[in-house]
Amino acid sequence: MTLETRAAPSRAAEALAAAGLDLPEPHVTEFDYIPVAVHGTTAYVAGQIPKTGANDLLHAGRVGAEVTAEQAFASARLAALQGLAWVDARAGGLDNVERVLRMDVFVAADDGFRDISRVADAASRVLIHAFGEAGRHPRSVLGVSQLPRNAPVLLEMTLALRKPVAAQTR
Repeated sequence: MTLETRAAPSRAAEALAAAGLDLPEPHVTEFDYIPVAVHGTTAYVAGQIPKTGANDLLHAGRVGAEVTAEQAFASARLAALQGLAWVDARAGGLDNVERVLRMDVFVAADDGFRDISRVADAASRVLIHAFGEAGRHPRSVLGVSQLPRNAPVLLEMTLALRKPVAAQTR
């Protein structure tokens, strides 16, 4: 199931498009959680994986084994864009983002893969393209043995909003 309404492109979406990046259509999860929770002027984005549809991944497997570094970079970019698509749909639009407060990136990596920070950089660059200096953020990067749906990358974001928005439950 996809969302039916989309606002006019924001400045952030235009900046992403100028960098050759487009927001994907956010897909409602079949699992028992919400993709974005807003409390006051803080938006918490649930773990995002590189989905190309409701149940399909751009790439699957561990980085350094079934997934190459380049595929991991593309997966990280898509996961970041997926998170921004949810912010656009559920947190008052991308123009409501004052700044990115934090991002946590989990990389399913083979024991020999040592460039997990470079994978996270691909996601960080998406946020910097979207919001300029307000997109620069602290982050943690963790290498793990497995992620949901065999995704190579999962990321979470916390963002400061300009104004609060009404809570949504699904």
